[in-house]
Amino acid sequence: MQQIINFIFRNKNLLLYLLLLFIALGFTVQSHSYHQSKFFNSANWITGGIYKASNNISDYFNLEIENEKLVQENIRLKQLLFNQEYNAEIPIDTLLLDTTQLDYTIVSAKIIKNNYSLLDNYITLNKGAKQGIQQDMGVITPNGILGIVENTSTNFSRVQSILNRRSNLNAKLKNTENFGSLIWNGKDYNTVQLIDIPRRVPIKIGDTILTGAASSIFPENILIGTIKKFDLDVSKSSYSIDVQLFNDMTNIKNVYIINNKNRTELKQLEAQNNVQY
Repeated sequence: MQQIINFIFRNKNLLLYLLLLFIALGFTVQSHSYHQSKFFNSANWITGGIYKASNNISDYFNLEIENEKLVQENIRLKQLLFNQEYNAEIPIDTLLLDTTQLDYTIVSAKIIKNNYSLLDNYITLNKGAKQGIQQDMGVITPNGILGIVENTSTNFSRVQSILNRRSNLNAKLKNTENFGSLIWNGKDYNTVQLIDIPRRVPIKIGDTILTGAASSIFPENILIGTIKKFDLDVSKSSYSIDVQLFNDMTNIKNVYIINNKNRTELKQLEAQNNVQY
């Protein structure tokens, strides 16, 4: 306390000047509308800047929460989209979905390891059997298909990437019923190959490639890529097509895992009739 009193006595002239200055400014602002306007505009500018900075800081620390909200909303919308075609009784404007009605359900996950430069590439996800992930579930991103779950542990999953020489998926040309097999030749991580498209089918560079209806893993019409180049295999009377992937396989973080709840039944039917899906 004594130090405060000594400070006031040492600086009494400066403190008196500042007090009189603020009093004078107050009278000036109160007695002139122009000065009032300038004062409040300046005060609003300062407080607005403070609020904006505070809001930016708050938004930064809430990014993870907001991102999770967006992921969950994307899951809801994708479930509506995938199931609309298969179950016309599902109300498309439903806010809370009863997943027992759905043929396809979706779980979000994050990539913790991604290989794309090998001949047989695999991806590791941060979700596993504990979260309901099982073998042969499809994995996609907002830009297209990524691969198929091959193995799971309690909390992690190993995905066979589309960039794998063992990968063989059903794919088709957009707006047609012509489909073939999607494979990878191990050369370019941005490009996969679509084979067995008959030569009679009209195709051109830039055509879109989607998942086909013959798959029991992926819903029909999920994006894959566009035709980059094609050649006619005369011996087979079919095209070999290079497909430029929509996914940037080197830069993927968030994914969606798709569960076809009818897959077991389809596989049993396949076993009885010896038909491949």
